[in-house]
Amino acid sequence: MDRRKFFKVAGITSAGMLLSESFKNADNLLGVADKKGLIKPISGSWFEFQHLLASEGEYWDGDLAKFTERQWKEKIREISEIGFEYLVLQEVADKGKTYYPSELQPKYEMGCDDPLEAILSEADKVGIKFFIPNGFWDDCQRGKFLITDPDIRKLRIRGMEEFVKKYGHHKCFYGWYFPNEAYLLPYFSEEFVKYMNDCAYVAKQLTPECVNIIAPYNIKAEKCDDHFVKQLERMNIEIIAYQDGVGVNATRLGEAGRYFEALYNAHQKASRSRIWADMELFYFEDGTKGNLLPADFDARILKQMQDISPFVDKILCYQYIGCMNKPGTGAYAGNRNRESERLYRQYTNWLKKRK
Repeated sequence: MDRRKFFKVAGITSAGMLLSESFKNADNLLGVADKKGLIKPISGSWFEFQHLLASEGEYWDGDLAKFTERQWKEKIREISEIGFEYLVLQEVADKGKTYYPSELQPKYEMGCDDPLEAILSEADKVGIKFFIPNGFWDDCQRGKFLITDPDIRKLRIRGMEEFVKKYGHHKCFYGWYFPNEAYLLPYFSEEFVKYMNDCAYVAKQLTPECVNIIAPYNIKAEKCDDHFVKQLERMNIEIIAYQDGVGVNATRLGEAGRYFEALYNAHQKASRSRIWADMELFYFEDGTKGNLLPADFDARILKQMQDISPFVDKILCYQYIGCMNKPGTGAYAGNRNRESERLYRQYTNWLKKRK
């Protein structure tokens, strides 16, 4: 089950497709996963201006829509304070509107005229690295259309060009996130590989030093054989952060580790992309659907971290926004039961004990 509702991916025109230069030092790029059983802290999170599915983000979308420039900056500082180094922005556009002043589409009316500039300028100050998305430019649930439509491809490229022109000077801009996610069934579809490599080619033309990321789902279908390894070798992507699937009930607690171990071994053979985790902090209010609520750190999230830590370089989470809030923050976004503050306290207490 994909939290972003992309159940299918399909082809995109391969016109103009080229692979950028192979990595010169695959061993350094791959990194070394911690094989000593130590639990890795959370290194970053996905980040959003509004939740992609309104039915899941009712408890924080209203807050975010009213955020001022000061509040967006405070939220970035708040996230930095607990040691998060990376943020993956979910979208810069959706349903035909943008979250920044654009010449390509009309803009969502928010409490801040340019929330993208607000978060990037503050990230520059605190040292957070941002992955910037190159989508969606239409309804995010139209996954097949977003990948296959040639006009959307042109708009996606124009959007990337516009971002670089307007925001490319920010030192926090670390790389790109390609948000039309793949699923393992049990391999990546060849159409997705073409789409992803096309995005990577454009990204490298615009920003040669960029580090790019994708976050596939359905890891329990993995089949990490020679065919999968060969796919990894052909994919021009620096980081693959697999969704652990625990929050969406696709993977049982304690089960993801064995899938990550198989994926880790495949990445070692391919010597290509780094393997990270996209760990889910939430559970569904109505069991399998509805609003997202913060899970308990001690009862669940710590076990997720322990399970996957030996096999990944970094753990990112989905997500800080809505699921964690610093007590007393002036940029609160979440339900009024303050469960997000409870999760914040649990995690920061664990960090203190870990030191």
